[in-house]
Amino acid sequence: MSHMSSETGTARAIDTAAPTKLARSITGPLLFLFILGDVLGAGIYALMGVLSDEVGGVLWAPLVIALLMALLTAGSYAELVTKYPRAGGAAVFADRAFGKPLLSFLVGFSMLAAGVTSAAGLALAFSGDYLATFVDVPVVPAALVFLVLVACLNARGISESLKTNVVMTVIELSGLLTVIAVVAVMLGRGDGDVGRVVEFPNGSSPALAILGGAIIAYYSFVGFETSANVVEEIKDPSRVYPRALFGALITAGVMYALVGLAASIALPPAELSRSSGPLLAVVGASGVGIPDWVFSLIALIAVANGALLTMIMSSRLTYGMAEQGLLPGVLTRVLPNRRTPWVAIVATTVVAMLLTLVGDLSTLAQTVVLLLLFVFLSTNVAVLVLRRDHVEHPHFRVWTFVPVLGVASCVLLLTQQSATVWLFAGVLLVVGVVLYVVARIVTRRTSGDRTQV
Repeated sequence: MSHMSSETGTARAIDTAAPTKLARSITGPLLFLFILGDVLGAGIYALMGVLSDEVGGVLWAPLVIALLMALLTAGSYAELVTKYPRAGGAAVFADRAFGKPLLSFLVGFSMLAAGVTSAAGLALAFSGDYLATFVDVPVVPAALVFLVLVACLNARGISESLKTNVVMTVIELSGLLTVIAVVAVMLGRGDGDVGRVVEFPNGSSPALAILGGAIIAYYSFVGFETSANVVEEIKDPSRVYPRALFGALITAGVMYALVGLAASIALPPAELSRSSGPLLAVVGASGVGIPDWVFSLIALIAVANGALLTMIMSSRLTYGMAEQGLLPGVLTRVLPNRRTPWVAIVATTVVAMLLTLVGDLSTLAQTVVLLLLFVFLSTNVAVLVLRRDHVEHPHFRVWTFVPVLGVASCVLLLTQQSATVWLFAGVLLVVGVVLYVVARIVTRRTSGDRTQV
């Protein structure tokens, strides 16, 4: 998308090999699989049915549009992450670009709220139809237990978590390849309906349908931004990060478009939209004879992987914001041997557990997108503002028109959100403002007590 740039100047320099309390354990292949696993596990197994309500059989089109929009903002992340390789991601970028503590906090908190909201949605998806194939248990209690198990793995260590992710990513990728393969067999028999891939719902406007679908499809691509929050744990981030980021997004986009085509060919939109396990329904309709439990297991692993990586991001973001003084210092505490931010892990897990008690999967997914659009808007603007801030190490530099188009895409998607989703996100942001004010009061009192002593 652009090139590596070596900048020198009078401004702050950041050594990418600078000491960090976190362990630098993430190689290029691990990072590629981290991003790919997070993106692939972030909704495609759950949301294909919801998407079919918007666009009928033209499932591939909003997925392609959403990929292009995601790549725009990914370009901005590639520049800023390699320019300022510190945990904290968008909140750190906003702080450097705008110098407004409240704005920096809200950007970081939006990212954090999106992360825990996404994890809550994925926990509910995990505990729905796919899990019901194996055991019939109440959805919410199962989701709570699931989040506790994810927290335990997160606390064990970033290296262990990412090695688990490698296995999970291969499995979830095999699940999507299975969907494509069984529908190809179905076509070979002369079954399925290829004509559905260009059929919109009756009476709909194709352009508006695709745009509405792109909002939902965008949720299937979010996850790439989580990688910004593990940058302190990446070896040689300036070289490794852009390659892994763009490679993972494009790989996911190609897979999604093929799965969208396969789903449309295999089943009518009405049947897809009725299932909370739509890809399971596609495999069943193919008649290939793969047992339900096999594909349900693959889907469960995919959703679990998305939740694990999202909670890794949320805990690292919390840690990074605390390091920047935007959250209480207690959140920077790490386990002495494991070197994982255990207080941040506990805090984010508790919030995700509370969110499983409210909202359905569709509302949670759209709320995640709305919150992330504010984060992405801030990051795209920050790239342009920080062009005058030079650093002394080589870093990726994106073409200037990319963040400009990124801003436009965020504004476009924001205008398409429903009032219910705005309200849900607004409540979360109000909670963030209250937490910020409380944190400031506590900090001032602590500083005052130290002065008196």
